[in-house]
Amino acid sequence: MEKQLLLGDEAIALGAIHAGLSGVYAYPGTPSTEITEFIQNHPEARKRGIRSRWCTNEKTAMEAALGMSYAGKRALVCMKHVGMNVCADAFVNSAITGVNGGLVVLAADDPSMHSSQNEQDSRFYGKFALIPIFEPSNQQECYDMMQVAFALSERIKEPILLRIVTRLAHSRAAVETGRQHEQNAFSPSTDQWVLLPGIARRKYAALLEKQGAMEEEAEKSAFNKMEKNGNGQLGILACGIAYNYVKETIGQEGNILKVSQYPLPQAQIQQLASENEAILVVEDGQPVAEQDVKAMLGTGYKVWGRLTGHLPRTGELTPDNVATALGKEQKAAFTPAKNLAARPPQLCQGCGHRDVYGALRQIIEEMPDARVFGDIGCYTLGALPPFKALSSCVDMGASITMAKGAADAGLRPAIAVIGDSTFTHSGMTGLLDAINDNTPITVIISDNLTTGMTGGQDSAGLNKYEAICLGLGMDPEHLHVVTPLPKNIPAIAALIRKEIAYEGVSVIIPRRECIQTAARHARERKANKAN
Repeated sequence: MEKQLLLGDEAIALGAIHAGLSGVYAYPGTPSTEITEFIQNHPEARKRGIRSRWCTNEKTAMEAALGMSYAGKRALVCMKHVGMNVCADAFVNSAITGVNGGLVVLAADDPSMHSSQNEQDSRFYGKFALIPIFEPSNQQECYDMMQVAFALSERIKEPILLRIVTRLAHSRAAVETGRQHEQNAFSPSTDQWVLLPGIARRKYAALLEKQGAMEEEAEKSAFNKMEKNGNGQLGILACGIAYNYVKETIGQEGNILKVSQYPLPQAQIQQLASENEAILVVEDGQPVAEQDVKAMLGTGYKVWGRLTGHLPRTGELTPDNVATALGKEQKAAFTPAKNLAARPPQLCQGCGHRDVYGALRQIIEEMPDARVFGDIGCYTLGALPPFKALSSCVDMGASITMAKGAADAGLRPAIAVIGDSTFTHSGMTGLLDAINDNTPITVIISDNLTTGMTGGQDSAGLNKYEAICLGLGMDPEHLHVVTPLPKNIPAIAALIRKEIAYEGVSVIIPRRECIQTAARHARERKANKAN
């Protein structure tokens, strides 16, 4: 046993390594990125030969992990909450195929949208798929749950959803690490994983039969515990990280049921209700547990939480809003110093994306009817001053397909801006649609040779973008590669003017390495020379 100071993400990663992991499959997305990076850089992971390269998107990650599970090995899939939407088809069906080697799906939710385009609670996906959900309350549980989750997955032959939130992922605590589990032997499944309707109906019935066992596991779980130190007026059901906010507010007082493993432990909830006049449900995210507890206890029992206004309907929980819900006096709020200059996010000085937007700005000023459809990446900051170039940014890959739909409706010119990693994540299929329809749009694949928004991970299509476009059927006469530099802005603008006049699909690839990764690579080369 030893203690290490770890982020929540790092505790999950180390717990997975020690639990006998054979492969981690992921697409980078805050706040989940550090899990895969930790495994990639850990010497024990290299020693064990753990597979840890980045995937093209979350769907390919989920399917590859399911394939590793089929072969009898333990696999981990990591993504942020919106990535659950991308992998949903494979994820939901994996509950019906079942698993062979243990399979844990990590969803990192982002309440308050610190770096996301929506608030979304991944526990709904676990309920939808009818599988167990783990929700750690601290870094120690992040580590401990990996051993338990992999073992449970193999025992009930189902995937496990592990849900965390930003505050847990990106905060540190001392974690006591323990015994290491050996990796599973290669042992391909002998069961049928072919979801033809006749087989799927049988397997779905088997999944439903397992619900009782899953509920029993939650009832006896060490991660769910009852604390009785209250006066019987208010019981508190605290989920995951919310347990910490409750304890910070009331200390050892109160009747508290801490929940970190689902399905909700109904017997314990019934006990909490019988011993208290009302229950306050404290959960970070959406009112998932609150709705279930209301349904469980009926309309005659008082259940309070986000739905009743006792806690905010949106945003992440804090010790302050939990204290208010519990009728406790708040501590003095933090007041920032006055007269501080605002520091809105912006593209790095010297970034190639800036030169792309410099050229686009000229086009927008000349053609007020032009619309630029954006996408998810650091280049989304082109929506802000000084560029104010983007008309939309909805989800990964939407720039090309939205530009196509707008052009189909008669919008001219319709321009799409998408990054290199996002293009391979979910932009290629949209471009194929546009090529097949010869839609009059201009697509700009702004290539900085990395996944810049999440810290410089590998980009799946590195040095392949021209070949991909040509393979999809692009006319080589309308496929161009340029170098985004300030001196080249007039030439890039002229090229954009030329291509938006073309009544068909054109692609322009501005290519220059991200200045952050370029600086890092320069430091690495200097260090290698010194050695």
